[in-house]
This record gives sequence, structure tokens and C-alpha cells, in this order.
Amino acid sequence: MTFGTEWGFGTDVAHSNAMLARYLELGGNFIDTANIYTKGHSEKVLGDYFHTGAGAGSRDRVVIATKFGGNMWPGDPNGGGSGSKAMMNAVEHSLRRLGTDYIDLLWCHFWDRLTPIDELMRGMELLVRQGKVRHIGLSDHPAWVCAIAQSFARNNGTTPIVALQIEYSLLQRTVEAELIPMAIHEGMGVTPWSPLRGGVLSGKFSRSHPPKDDGSTRVKPDSKFLTERTWTLLDAMHAMASSKQCTVAQLALRWTMGRPGVASTIIGTRTLEQLEDNMGAMNVHLSVQEIAELDALTKPELPFPCDFLEFVRSGIHNGTTINGIHGDSWPLAPQSASERW
Repeated sequence: MTFGTEWGFGTDVAHSNAMLARYLELGGNFIDTANIYTKGHSEKVLGDYFHTGAGAGSRDRVVIATKFGGNMWPGDPNGGGSGSKAMMNAVEHSLRRLGTDYIDLLWCHFWDRLTPIDELMRGMELLVRQGKVRHIGLSDHPAWVCAIAQSFARNNGTTPIVALQIEYSLLQRTVEAELIPMAIHEGMGVTPWSPLRGGVLSGKFSRSHPPKDDGSTRVKPDSKFLTERTWTLLDAMHAMASSKQCTVAQLALRWTMGRPGVASTIIGTRTLEQLEDNMGAMNVHLSVQEIAELDALTKPELPFPCDFLEFVRSGIHNGTTINGIHGDSWPLAPQSASERW
């Protein structure tokens, strides 16, 4: 989303190419974009890099994911959404901009309330059968929609949903109520976006250094995320980062990367310096105690029946110990009777 400057932020083509080269050099191979990012320029940057640029000949070595659903045609009601017409049109344009004949992972970007789930799934299945798409995923959909869509694929013998993209960070943990457990149960790898909460957890800010409203950062002084709870978290993270000789951003990324169900964490860097710092999160180790501290500082208030089900857990087990069941609230994948007992 940071490749191109058409949205008023981001980075130019030269710096985007430099970040791509360094990312690949460091072993990265998964790249996520969308048809609407920087008005289509993001896809074009990737297409040029892997088709005729420095990455020419290496396209098959990377996993390119893009999304449809965003409307790039003002005034056209069929220009966006999950309907078959919009979907097919968006994918054709994405393939052209990406300079490739297939998309490794195609996401439906947003839940389109006006399109039946079966139409969405049949359309994505057709693209797979045509060879234009390898795998499919859902981004920013409610858990119940994802579950129905996966059931449709399972019951009709069509391509299953392999991934779920959702916002997830120390400051956005409400997805732990239903989306994360659903993804684990349904076999969807979770790909969090905004693991630094739009820059709030980047390490740039603290109580003594709040953001300035001078255009230097997307985080504004009146951000709804800059609460006393956030400042308390940042106090702890700055202290922890200092003791571990890492950065606050690396702590935040490492926490997200280690959560149950998470397969790949999306970073949105604008500079090589940010890229190097973010990639350094892979070398950070969080102890059980440190994870517990961060968890306690950011424990979310989850909707009913989450707390109630935890309350009645003892009433279900009545003192017995069930092998394979963790003592926390995270569900495991379905087990056979012999594994459970």
C-alpha cells in the first residue's frame, strides 16, 4: 500500500524497487497488494519490477497476493464489490498491471453485503479453474461470513479459503473473539495488517514525545488510539525494548507474529530503514513472562459469550483434565475422539 505516492503518502518507484530488492535479499517471498492501492500504481510497480526490472525472471519465486472489491470507477455501481462482473473485470486489470498471467493468492478485499456468498465463491472458483488464480482468501469479512463461505467450498468440492486477512495488533485484539478461532478451526492462515496500529506502535511516540500535527506522521495527536492505556503500554514497551536491545516496533511485530493462527504478518514500510528495522523482528525472542506482560496490558473486552464460556468451563469439565485442551481460551483444531480422551 506504500508503493506509489498517489494517496499523499508512501514512496516513489525508485525507493519501492530498492525495498523490494532488499526484502528479497533478506529472504522475503510474500508480497501483498490490492487493485486500489495508490490507484493501481502499487500493482504496476510490482509488475514492472518482476517483468522488466531488476526482478525479471524471478516472478515464479515469489508469492504475489492482490485483492478485488475496491471500486476504481467513480459512478459505476458495478465497478466494485464481489459480484461476478466486478470481480472478473478487476482481476483482468490486476493481471495486466502485475504483468503476470496468474495471481498466487486472490483476496476478496471487503465484505460486500449486496452479493450472495455463493456468487462470491463461484466466481473465485471460476478464476481458479481458468488458471488465473492459484489460491483464494478473504479480507475484512465477519467470522460468520467466512464460515459460511468455507462450508460452501467444502460441501461443493470447490477451492477452499486458505487465508484470512484482518487487522491485528496489540491495540486491536477484538478479533480474538471469533475471527481468530474461526480461522484456526477452518484452516485459514491469518495474515494481520497494521500490526503497528498505523504507526502508533512504531516506537516514534511516548508520553514525552507525542505525535505532532505537522504532516510528518499519519498518527495525529487526537488519535483515538492514544489513550492512557496506550501510553501505559508504550511505557512498558520502551522499557522492554531497551532491556532487550531491540526496538518497540520489533516487539510489536514479534508479538503479532507469534499469535495462534498467524501465518504471515504484513509490514507497510516507506523507507529502507523501516524495512530493515521491521525485518529485524524475526531475530527477537519474547519470553513467556514478556508475552504475559504485553497480554495483560492489552487484554481486550470481548463480546458475549466469550467471558461467559470461560466462566462455565469448570462446570463443563467438573474437575477433570482433558488432554490436548489448553488452559486458556484458544481453541485447537478438531480432534478425533481418541485424541481428546
